[in-house]
Amino acid sequence: MADHSDTSSKSSGAHSKRMWGGRFQEATDELVQEFNASIDIDRHMAFEDIDGSIAHATMLAETGILTDEEKQTIIDGLEAIRADIAAGNFTWRVDLEDVHMNIERALTERVGAVGGKLHTARSRNDQVATDFRLYMRKQSDDLQALLLRFCGVLVDTAERHLDVIMPGYTHLQVAQPILFSHHLLAYVEMFQRDASRLADARERLNVSPLGAGALAGTTFNIDRQRTADLLGFAEVAHNSLDAVSDRDFALEFLSAASIAMMHLSRFSEELILWSSQEFSFVTLPDSHTTGSSIMPQKKNPDVCELVRGQTGRVYGNLMGLLTVMKGLPLTYNKDMQEDKEGAIDSANTLRVALLLYIDMIPKMIIHSERTYEAAGRAFSNATDFADYLVRRGLPFREAHEVVGQLVARCLDAGKDLQDLSLAEMRDVSARIDEDVYEALALQTVVNTRNSYGGTGKAQVEKQLERLKQLLATS
Repeated sequence: MADHSDTSSKSSGAHSKRMWGGRFQEATDELVQEFNASIDIDRHMAFEDIDGSIAHATMLAETGILTDEEKQTIIDGLEAIRADIAAGNFTWRVDLEDVHMNIERALTERVGAVGGKLHTARSRNDQVATDFRLYMRKQSDDLQALLLRFCGVLVDTAERHLDVIMPGYTHLQVAQPILFSHHLLAYVEMFQRDASRLADARERLNVSPLGAGALAGTTFNIDRQRTADLLGFAEVAHNSLDAVSDRDFALEFLSAASIAMMHLSRFSEELILWSSQEFSFVTLPDSHTTGSSIMPQKKNPDVCELVRGQTGRVYGNLMGLLTVMKGLPLTYNKDMQEDKEGAIDSANTLRVALLLYIDMIPKMIIHSERTYEAAGRAFSNATDFADYLVRRGLPFREAHEVVGQLVARCLDAGKDLQDLSLAEMRDVSARIDEDVYEALALQTVVNTRNSYGGTGKAQVEKQLERLKQLLATS
């Protein structure tokens, strides 16, 4: 632990080295420096900070606040710093607190006093809000692309296994047979909505706070629309207080990321079940599973389990920021320094999960004979038997009763419905004829569900074509 007993003896001149230290007579306690600093987190926004500064310097020159020579000196210095950061040659200092101060100090050391003019008509409050919006915009765009790419992987997998029949479940009990492709396409719908949620939130995110100053604007005759245009923002924030004090754009991103992780977690849960010996529907690739240190036969779905587990952390990041923001008076408060770690972590978590699944799913082996066998058990064709009787004039409730009686007889005899003889069936209802066996066949049960959005092969093929066209234009 650092020794803080001599902080007063180190105070001479220390305050003058801090960019905000003019009024301070003592050096900042070392532990306070560490506690106050955010550089380990906001250094992720270094390139966005440089982009924002270049746009700001450009505007300052165009409005006559900087000379063209000063602007170019500043921009050249910032680009050199960008190159150093990209090459890993930049030294980040905790005593300078954050990414903004680190880059500004480096700029001043590189180009001299003119570097200090960059902060004219700007505060760290509007600067950090700008950087954060730029960073989250890029994360949102990248994750939208990955979600759509994953949708493409699922569509390809569905198309390759179009004839595979599996059980559909309610309450995790076998309900009705469906196409495996239909099951995968359900997730495509979910992940497409996740991408659209990010796209929708991006519209509200894509607003420039730059020029709002600390909270009240600036006395300089700046052009906020110009910096917004240079940075690709759709518009400028209309209220300077709101511009620096809200983080609802981050909350929207975290909400969308949480929902996407929830969908991934549900898919993970199914893959974990399907790859178990009890189900044996799929075999996950060796590249995305692990073994046991003591049980040599084990093949563990660790990737799926970690995605399922990390979903909770993304939820926590959303709840954490909601809790940070819930009691803050306008405008900026230091609490808001806690806005970035969770958002950055959530973006990275979702990104890695999608990349893993994009690579894993095409390598997964589907055991169609096993899924077919499972789909034919537990009387999954019972509803179709009732529908068969309805088409022969029996009211559905009576048909339901007839099939229920036949199911009871099957349970006593250890048979499935299609294993009963025609005589056994007619003993319960004379409306049953030989064609019942065709009606009870799994392929018939699946393919006659031909209503729009149903599991019938013709409908699934239509949805595959629709989705392929949609993804091709996304």
